[in-house]
Amino acid sequence: MIQSYLFPVSYAFLAFPVAALLFTLPFLIVQYRRHGYIHKARAWLLYLMLLYLMNAFFLVILPLPASRHNAALAGGALQLIPLQFVQDIIRETSVSPAHPSSYVHLLKERAFLQVVFNVIMTLPFGMFLRYYFRARWGWCLILSFALSLFFEVTQLTGLYGFFDHAYRVFDVDDLMANTLGGMLGFLLGEWFSRFLPRLEHLDKHLDITTKRVSYTRRGVAFLVDSILWTGLLGITEFLHVSAAFWVSSGIYFMVVPYLTHGRTPGKWLVRIHLTGRGIRVSLWELMKRYSLLYWLYFGLNYVLGGSVLGSHVSPWVMIPIGLVLLVLNGWLFLHFVIRLFKKAPLFYEELSHTSHQIIWPKRYHPLQNDAADSGQTSGTDTDPK
Repeated sequence: MIQSYLFPVSYAFLAFPVAALLFTLPFLIVQYRRHGYIHKARAWLLYLMLLYLMNAFFLVILPLPASRHNAALAGGALQLIPLQFVQDIIRETSVSPAHPSSYVHLLKERAFLQVVFNVIMTLPFGMFLRYYFRARWGWCLILSFALSLFFEVTQLTGLYGFFDHAYRVFDVDDLMANTLGGMLGFLLGEWFSRFLPRLEHLDKHLDITTKRVSYTRRGVAFLVDSILWTGLLGITEFLHVSAAFWVSSGIYFMVVPYLTHGRTPGKWLVRIHLTGRGIRVSLWELMKRYSLLYWLYFGLNYVLGGSVLGSHVSPWVMIPIGLVLLVLNGWLFLHFVIRLFKKAPLFYEELSHTSHQIIWPKRYHPLQNDAADSGQTSGTDTDPK
């Protein structure tokens, strides 16, 4: 029986890196929005919870039928009689209620161990709800039941129609056992949290002057902005706007940040904004910054890359253009790596005298730093750690 549990767990661990990769972007955004920075303890707990949920899900759905066209369950797919497991235990074991010495046989019987497993499976869920999310018992009850219901419906529907028939029984006793496990986990979480640091106190002694805008944070903003700007570029090209690439990049990266005090949608999402020599970044500073990056560097890639992809270009022209692109992009890559290790600003930031600052959540202003201005200040990104 233990072997049947190890099989799904091994698959959960194999799939975890992929799930963690997909989880990372929304995790970073939520942490930057809610807390203003990434704390290792929060990150460790949330990834641990992700791993736990994957293990629980794989334990429920695996093993899968050999074919999508599976046969219907012989005894039916629904078991709606509460506490039916008690009758199963009495029927399948040599336990006698009048003889306590026979109770030891329960530890070897499938019906009893299955109930115990269903209780244990959701214990961590209740503990996470109590410790990390500070949930009340009512929410723990509702969410534990909802998690169990999700598991049972997934089985009953054959992975939501992927299989022809349900391959496991929808059992009301499983709902009860899983919900009980979540509530027991909630109680254990209250006791267990006494030995762990309280998450609401992680930021208590935070010195906002030591925090810098990391390249990870900027990368998330850049990814979001690239997606949105590409959409704007597609619209301008569809409308046959002249110089659509330069018009769309100018509107998105120069005009919009000027009107929003140095924020693009991506920067707003991760709580950073651009500053210049003055209190507010000027349009001229934004034009210098992004004309170097988008109009010059990305513009050359856009024009030369389009020429290389054009079918009318001869190999004698394509080869030199390809070499220019290789040198251009290779130089930027080396420049980025060198500046990253030196913790120095990039070329377009130096020439435009612009930098990033963190927009801190209101609860951080100005507790440790009198220079904080309504929660809007931070160190710049010249030290991107």
